[in-house]
Amino acid sequence: MTPTIKTGALLAAALLLSACASTQDRLSTAPATSAGALASGPLGDPTDPTSVAYFNQSVGDRVLFAVDQHTLTAEGESVLAAQANWLAQNPEFDAIIEGHADEQGTREYNLALGARRASSAQNFLIAQGVAPSRLRTVSYGKERPLAVCSDETCYQQNRRAVTVLSAGAVGF
Repeated sequence: MTPTIKTGALLAAALLLSACASTQDRLSTAPATSAGALASGPLGDPTDPTSVAYFNQSVGDRVLFAVDQHTLTAEGESVLAAQANWLAQNPEFDAIIEGHADEQGTREYNLALGARRASSAQNFLIAQGVAPSRLRTVSYGKERPLAVCSDETCYQQNRRAVTVLSAGAVGF
């Protein structure tokens, strides 16, 4: 190894170690919570109504669909109405709505079905007053299952639209 390469390798190793140390420092100084509550993580404190963790756990980040359907259920509309309300109160967040399908059917069919599911959720949020510029959709079809098994309990969990929040990405 030449002296220049050795120096570069040593410098890279030193930077890597210092980055690890500062990450560990931030983790060890995270605020403690009382009564065994979940600590704040990268998604925020689940008890803070303005955090992503609160949105995911308390508001609900997903709606489920029936077999081969993209029509929202009453329960799905309720979840999306709560999402629209949360988004109205937290304008610093935009959202990507992911459409998913179960493993039955072809890849192409499930990508199209996932797109229709994401669009159904997006259209409902827009009808509730969320600006279209704050929303984007993507379909994963059957490529990102939540549950992996070949029976109806798994299929039900995989037929979904998931709202993923992004901060500071206004207009994407």
